[in-house]
Amino acid sequence: MAKGGFPMGGMNMQQMMMKAQKMQQEIQKKQQELEETEFTATAGGGMVTAVVLGNKTLKSLKLDPACVDPDDVEMLEDLIVAGVNAAMKEASDTVEREMGRITGGMGLGF
Repeated sequence: MAKGGFPMGGMNMQQMMMKAQKMQQEIQKKQQELEETEFTATAGGGMVTAVVLGNKTLKSLKLDPACVDPDDVEMLEDLIVAGVNAAMKEASDTVEREMGRITGGMGLGF
Protein backbone atom coordinates (compact mmCIF):
# COMPACT_ATOMS: atom_id res chain seq x y z
CA MET A 1 0.00 0.00 0.00
CA ALA A 2 1.30 3.48 -0.88
CA LYS A 3 2.33 5.68 1.99
CA GLY A 4 -0.44 8.11 2.98
CA GLY A 5 -3.22 6.53 0.94
CA PHE A 6 -4.41 3.78 -1.32
CA PRO A 7 -2.21 2.29 -3.98
CA MET A 8 -2.91 3.99 -7.30
CA GLY A 9 -0.17 2.85 -9.61
CA GLY A 10 2.50 4.43 -7.43
CA MET A 11 0.50 7.63 -6.89
CA ASN A 12 -0.99 8.41 -3.51
CA MET A 13 -4.38 10.08 -3.04
CA GLN A 14 -2.88 13.51 -2.34
CA GLN A 15 -0.91 13.47 -5.59
CA MET A 16 -3.99 12.34 -7.48
CA MET A 17 -6.07 15.17 -5.97
CA MET A 18 -3.40 17.72 -6.89
CA LYS A 19 -3.41 16.46 -10.49
CA ALA A 20 -7.20 16.63 -10.60
CA GLN A 21 -7.18 20.22 -9.29
CA LYS A 22 -4.60 21.22 -11.87
CA MET A 23 -6.67 19.63 -14.63
CA GLN A 24 -9.79 21.44 -13.38
CA GLN A 25 -7.95 24.78 -13.48
CA GLU A 26 -6.71 24.08 -17.01
CA ILE A 27 -10.23 23.14 -18.10
CA GLN A 28 -11.72 26.33 -16.67
CA LYS A 29 -9.05 28.48 -18.30
CA LYS A 30 -9.49 26.78 -21.69
CA GLN A 31 -13.29 26.98 -21.48
CA GLN A 32 -13.14 30.72 -20.84
CA GLU A 33 -10.65 31.18 -23.69
CA LEU A 34 -12.78 29.15 -26.09
CA GLU A 35 -16.00 30.94 -25.13
CA GLU A 36 -14.43 34.18 -26.37
CA THR A 37 -12.96 32.67 -29.54
CA GLU A 38 -14.62 33.59 -32.84
CA PHE A 39 -15.43 30.90 -35.41
CA THR A 40 -16.27 31.97 -38.95
CA ALA A 41 -17.92 29.95 -41.69
CA THR A 42 -19.39 30.79 -45.06
CA ALA A 43 -22.14 29.36 -47.24
CA GLY A 44 -23.12 29.84 -50.85
CA GLY A 45 -19.58 30.46 -52.01
CA GLY A 46 -19.13 33.31 -49.54
CA MET A 47 -22.56 34.86 -50.02
CA VAL A 48 -23.29 34.38 -46.30
CA THR A 49 -20.68 34.68 -43.55
CA ALA A 50 -21.57 33.71 -39.99
CA VAL A 51 -19.41 34.40 -36.95
CA VAL A 52 -20.18 32.57 -33.72
CA LEU A 53 -18.41 32.56 -30.38
CA GLY A 54 -17.23 29.40 -28.67
CA ASN A 55 -20.19 29.66 -26.31
CA LYS A 56 -22.36 29.15 -29.43
CA THR A 57 -23.66 32.70 -29.58
CA LEU A 58 -24.15 34.19 -33.04
CA LYS A 59 -21.95 37.29 -33.07
CA SER A 60 -22.49 38.53 -36.61
CA LEU A 61 -23.99 37.66 -39.94
CA LYS A 62 -22.92 39.21 -43.24
CA LEU A 63 -24.91 38.91 -46.44
CA ASP A 64 -23.59 39.67 -49.90
CA PRO A 65 -26.21 41.99 -51.43
CA ALA A 66 -26.19 39.79 -54.54
CA CYS A 67 -27.86 36.97 -52.58
CA VAL A 68 -30.78 39.16 -51.50
CA ASP A 69 -33.45 38.32 -54.05
CA PRO A 70 -36.97 39.24 -52.93
CA ASP A 71 -38.30 36.54 -55.25
CA ASP A 72 -36.19 33.81 -53.61
CA VAL A 73 -36.25 34.41 -49.87
CA GLU A 74 -36.16 30.65 -49.26
CA MET A 75 -32.68 30.37 -50.81
CA LEU A 76 -31.41 33.17 -48.56
CA GLU A 77 -32.90 31.46 -45.51
CA ASP A 78 -31.19 28.19 -46.48
CA LEU A 79 -27.85 29.97 -46.92
CA ILE A 80 -28.15 31.63 -43.50
CA VAL A 81 -29.00 28.33 -41.80
CA ALA A 82 -26.09 26.59 -43.57
CA GLY A 83 -23.61 29.33 -42.63
CA VAL A 84 -24.65 29.47 -38.98
CA ASN A 85 -24.67 25.67 -38.66
CA ALA A 86 -21.19 25.43 -40.19
CA ALA A 87 -19.81 28.01 -37.76
CA MET A 88 -21.51 26.28 -34.80
CA LYS A 89 -20.04 22.93 -35.86
CA GLU A 90 -16.57 24.44 -36.10
CA ALA A 91 -16.98 25.89 -32.61
CA SER A 92 -18.24 22.59 -31.15
CA ASP A 93 -15.52 20.54 -32.83
CA THR A 94 -12.81 22.89 -31.59
CA VAL A 95 -14.13 22.92 -28.02
CA GLU A 96 -14.33 19.11 -27.98
CA ARG A 97 -10.83 18.74 -29.44
CA GLU A 98 -9.22 21.26 -27.05
CA MET A 99 -10.93 19.80 -23.99
CA GLY A 100 -9.88 16.31 -25.08
CA ARG A 101 -6.28 17.45 -25.08
CA ILE A 102 -6.55 18.57 -21.47
CA THR A 103 -8.58 15.64 -20.16
CA GLY A 104 -6.71 13.00 -22.13
CA GLY A 105 -9.91 12.03 -23.93
CA MET A 106 -11.80 11.10 -20.76
CA GLY A 107 -15.05 12.34 -22.35
CA LEU A 108 -16.25 14.64 -19.62
CA GLY A 109 -19.06 16.08 -21.73
CA PHE A 110 -17.66 19.38 -23.05
